[in-house]
Parts: sequence; C-alpha cells; structure tokens
Amino acid sequence: MNSYGLTDRSYPSKPTDVYLFATCLIDQFTPQAGLDTVKLLEREGIRVHYPEQQTCCGQPAHSSGYPDEARSVALAQLNLFIEPWPVVVPSGSCGGMMRTHYPHLFADDPELHAKAMALADRIYELSEFLVHVVNFNHEDIGEACTIALHTSCHARRQMGVHETSAALLDSLDKVQVKEQARIEECCGFGGTFALLYPDISEAIATDKVASIKNTGASCVVSADCGCLLNISGRSAKQDELSGCKQPSLPGEHLASFLWRRTNGGAA
Repeated sequence: MNSYGLTDRSYPSKPTDVYLFATCLIDQFTPQAGLDTVKLLEREGIRVHYPEQQTCCGQPAHSSGYPDEARSVALAQLNLFIEPWPVVVPSGSCGGMMRTHYPHLFADDPELHAKAMALADRIYELSEFLVHVVNFNHEDIGEACTIALHTSCHARRQMGVHETSAALLDSLDKVQVKEQARIEECCGFGGTFALLYPDISEAIATDKVASIKNTGASCVVSADCGCLLNISGRSAKQDELSGCKQPSLPGEHLASFLWRRTNGGAA
C-alpha cells in the first residue's frame, strides 16, 4: 500500500489485443495523440480495438457533484469493453475515474458493481502499460533536447503512475528532463474547476507556467491532455499579451513525443 492508499497491482504478460479508451479531450482537441498511442501499441505487435460508441468517462459530472449523471455516462462504458482485454487510457485523469470511481458509483447494485470492478482491474494508464506490460525499450533517434514533465493530479494521486512517465522519458538518452519546482502541484485545470473558478485556475496555471519556464526547458510533455491544454494555453495567452510571435512553451502529449523520438518522424 503506497502513501496514496493505492495497492500494488500485478501486471500481465504483453497481450495480443487491447482496447483503447481515447478520452474526450484527445478526440476533440488532440486526435494525433490518440493516433500515436495506436502506433506505439501496434509497433509492439498488439492489435488495438476502438469501440466507436465510447464517450466521456463521466468525470466532469462526478467531480461537479452529479453522481446520477456520472453513473449514466459510466454505465454506457461498462457495456462496451466486453472482451477480457486490457483497456489502455492515454490519460491518468480518465483512467483514475474508471479504475477508482466506477466501483463506487455502482456500489448499490451488485451486478453492476461486479462489472465495474472487473473493468477497473483492466484499466491501464498509457505510460503504466508501456513500462510494466510492454517493457518499452526503443532507441532515441531525435535531436538532443531539454524538456519538463507535468503529471496530472489524478495520475499521481489516484493511479500512482507519476513515475512511469518519468521512466519512459529517462529511457531516451538524448532527452534531458528538468524538474520543475513543486512538481506535484496542480496545473489549475481540474476539469470543470477551470470553468467554475476561472480566476483561481488562471492564477494556478500562471504559477505552473512560471515553474516550468524557470527550468529552461524548451517544451512541456504530459500524458494528460487537459493539463497540457491548460498549461500551453496559459503560456500562449502570455505570449499574445507580450507580443511574442513564437510559442515560448510548446506542449506535446507523451504518446506523440515518444513516437516522434523513436520513429524518426516517419508515418
């Protein structure tokens, strides 16, 4: 049992098939991260299945205090992943919702609770899956660079996978990772938090951007698109206000960064 109350989990051998739960943000804002996730997995000889009926994981409703609405959204996902394959999620936030909160949402219904528990046991955040199941090991063929890593609160505190993103980056010998001050602090996104409390969110994001820029990193990498959009968006607004024509803090999803670094930019 670690400090966040997460039990150690056992990992299976590399499977021949997995499901991909792509997340709303990847679907709507950064689809390339989803495509690159598929490429990373297929390169390992894994068939990736994408149920097209998948929607939101239900986290926005759940974190806003609407359990019935969250339960309705979650129920639709429970019935999608019918084969006993791992479900890979390129987001610690969505992964945390499905693995940690789905069983609680259906605690009063024995049949649905059993389904939620079975699904939760098959949920893997992408970096966790690449490190512990795939044993990711590929040559870094990119140019030398210096980056900063941001790990979402849910990946860190609910999934306990903050170390796996770092491990993947550390495996790239031409990538230097600079650690930001107060690395464990939130970026200010928090799903609907950024919409309900925009001034507070902006202040948190401003601090986060400053911490990352102070490292001297040329870009920020994250395995969560919500955090990435919030950090990069805040930096872009600062660039606009200051008249800076080039992004001072570009961001890239971990999946795209790994694929680009280990595939030479080839399609």
